[in-house]
Amino acid sequence: MEKYFKINSDKYNVSCKIYCDDIKSIHTTILFGHGFGGHKDNKAAERFAKRVLEKNKNIAVVTFNWPCHGDDVRQKLLLDDCMTYLDIVISYIRNSLNAEKIYAYATSFGGYLFLKYIADIGSPFDKMAFRCPAVDMYSVITKAIMKDEELDRILQGKTVLVGFDRKIKVTRSFLEDLTASDVQGNDYMDHADDILILQGTADEIVQFSSVKSFAENNVINFIPVEGADHRFIDLNKLNYVNSEVIKFFGLK
Repeated sequence: MEKYFKINSDKYNVSCKIYCDDIKSIHTTILFGHGFGGHKDNKAAERFAKRVLEKNKNIAVVTFNWPCHGDDVRQKLLLDDCMTYLDIVISYIRNSLNAEKIYAYATSFGGYLFLKYIADIGSPFDKMAFRCPAVDMYSVITKAIMKDEELDRILQGKTVLVGFDRKIKVTRSFLEDLTASDVQGNDYMDHADDILILQGTADEIVQFSSVKSFAENNVINFIPVEGADHRFIDLNKLNYVNSEVIKFFGLK
């Protein structure tokens, strides 16, 4: 079953999607965080969810739109709003889905935001898996996602549309927030046993060396995927990653 729903909380309205067999008998929920410019209908999330539900009952996979992503109506991307959205979805999983366990699986920008949440607020997750997490998000967005002329305009105080599937409005204040919220400076060693990172060696967006160093510095389980690009276009490599994540979560 696939179902769309919205979570209304105060002035926020978070657009979500759930994959499950029976919403009334959920034991474990896997919260999937998409990357920059993505959305809740992420094909990688769908592929992962279908693989999980093939062999596991009482499991749900939940995806949602970050602020300004997909059909979200917000116009200005703020890290604080991203943290609020994540908090709202986690609260919904706990209080409305009544899941006993919550796992996290996030990619790229989503991985960065989950790591920021853990450092700022604490970890509500039993286990966490990150594929190509943008641990140096400032460098990722300024050097790999946007063009030089776009960065120049932003630094001049202008708002610029940046991204892939949906263009996101990026401001100088957002870049300054990324600089101030560099997750590479945080200590995740208390969570290390519950984290798995998988990184493609041919990633053209997130530097392999940055992610490898981050994992080593925090003694985090790290699996390099030889020849894999950022989006894992090779489905055999993506299937391998999904299998490793499922195994790490202790599922079938």
